[in-house]
Amino acid sequence: MCGRFTLTHPNEAVAALFDYHQEDRAAEDFPPRYNIAPTQPIATIRVEQARRVLRLVRWGLVPEWVKEPQTFSLLINARTETVLEKPSFRGSIRHHRCLVPASGYFEWRRDGERKQPYYIRPRHHGVFAMAGLWAEWSGPDGNLIDSGALLTQAANQTLSKIHHRMPVVLPAEHFDEWLDVTHVDSKQAHKLLHPVSDDFFEAVPVSTRVNSVRNDDPELVSEIVMENPQKPEPAAPASQMDLF
Repeated sequence: MCGRFTLTHPNEAVAALFDYHQEDRAAEDFPPRYNIAPTQPIATIRVEQARRVLRLVRWGLVPEWVKEPQTFSLLINARTETVLEKPSFRGSIRHHRCLVPASGYFEWRRDGERKQPYYIRPRHHGVFAMAGLWAEWSGPDGNLIDSGALLTQAANQTLSKIHHRMPVVLPAEHFDEWLDVTHVDSKQAHKLLHPVSDDFFEAVPVSTRVNSVRNDDPELVSEIVMENPQKPEPAAPASQMDLF
């Protein structure tokens, strides 16, 4: 799964990769983030009026048919294996696909009696795109909630040593197809969701300070030297948030 990630690259680097129309100041108002957590705003790229735009949504998807968002399960991840069938995601993968810019993400591996966090980032250290879904919930009082979730799939050989799931990474050549909900149906879009190559990411151990959502600073992504590292146990089983 993916439960924390970062977006630390300059806005210019994000705009260069995603080529979105800067009709508002949303991108410039989005500061570097080193510990993005569920329920917080995340940047997404989607198509509106035949052009790409950047929109901030709440991380934790709320389908439009939900009656009480406050009591609904927090859907931060959507499994590629079931996304076409699950009622929570069927509408979004048909009509509301998006890209989520990221600089890296965090995952935890159990080393002996402790859980060691790792920062997983592209080897080229550039910004990349995670496949995402979004939804718009409208309450009876007119209240609107734009929300989103990340697509996940089985981890590749490199990352399976840390966790059995990983976010879906989309290459730039597939951006148009994924975002085109008018001409590309959900089954066609689903065929774009492949595991990234084994050499795309690298993982470095980082401080357990990332465990607290209150911490959000560059130190969180700095590699640490592990003292007396234990033999890692098998990757953790799926959590409740990753079963939907």
